[in-house]
Amino acid sequence: MNQYGMVLPGAGYLASLARRTNISKEAKKRLRWFDYYHKTNNARLTCRHFGISPQTFYRWKKRFAADDLTSLESKSSRPHQVRQPETPATVVQAIKGLREQYPCWGKDKLIILLQNRGINVSASTVGRTINRLKARGLLKEPVNETLVKLARKRKWKPRYAVRKPKDYSVKAPGDLVQLDTLVIKLLPDLVRYQFTARDIISKRDALKVYSRQTSFCAVLFLDYLERSLPFKIKALQIDGGSEWRKEFEAECQKRNILLFVLPPRSPKLNGCVERANRTHREEFYQTKEIALSLNEHNQQLARWEHTYNYIRPHQALDYLTPDEYYQQYLKKGGDVSLR
Repeated sequence: MNQYGMVLPGAGYLASLARRTNISKEAKKRLRWFDYYHKTNNARLTCRHFGISPQTFYRWKKRFAADDLTSLESKSSRPHQVRQPETPATVVQAIKGLREQYPCWGKDKLIILLQNRGINVSASTVGRTINRLKARGLLKEPVNETLVKLARKRKWKPRYAVRKPKDYSVKAPGDLVQLDTLVIKLLPDLVRYQFTARDIISKRDALKVYSRQTSFCAVLFLDYLERSLPFKIKALQIDGGSEWRKEFEAECQKRNILLFVLPPRSPKLNGCVERANRTHREEFYQTKEIALSLNEHNQQLARWEHTYNYIRPHQALDYLTPDEYYQQYLKKGGDVSLR
């Protein structure tokens, strides 16, 4: 947090004033000049330190009032006397009338019509006049129905997915299942998308591969996930991918499954499933010859999923398999202690 006025006389008052006064970044920057100046008592050194000219420093020093930080704000550079439009009123009315009669025609077409009436003006004059009339509310443009429909479609709607609350407790299998997709490039023109789910307590995974990365495929994967897990899903955690929106989000809401979405550019918060994808890449895709048929690919993946959940020891589970861990969890009444 930046602090100002700590070396001036009455520093506490100035610091309090800076906090209470809504001044711009430019004003705060100038306040730092005078903090530094009162600390060093050297105007030239202050100018060199902040890269400003002495003329600039002394001009603001003369204006600065310690009890009024708004004195460091830039004043308007607008001229006191602004040049008024010189277009005759008759020409303005002619432009206004033609524009209202032909609202879709631009200035280049309108000057032709004006010339036919004996009014010779430039296209820029017509354009400026139209803009001034619209700014003053004297010229209303027709509503573009296409743009209105697009705006309605784009109208913001609150998402079902929310940030995971800091006090959300994860203690049992199913309390939080992380989801992610893994892009599998089998051939230059053949790409598959593996949908991966990882329960962060039992380390149990569910895997399915699809030819597309869409929200419809995500719903199919959700069906498979609920069938394959031996426990009820309480909450899912996703990244901001488009596959987790639309149909998928609506289906989670319909099934009363909490949906937590990660902040942008924060894959570490989905670290469990990210680590799972790394394992699947290294221990499955880099060691097996993957079938080009989608059905055969899913059959291979199902065998690997079984190996992963029922045969492969997991260091994080004290070398139990995810299934063994879950069985112990049930036997101990929902309490499994790991090293």
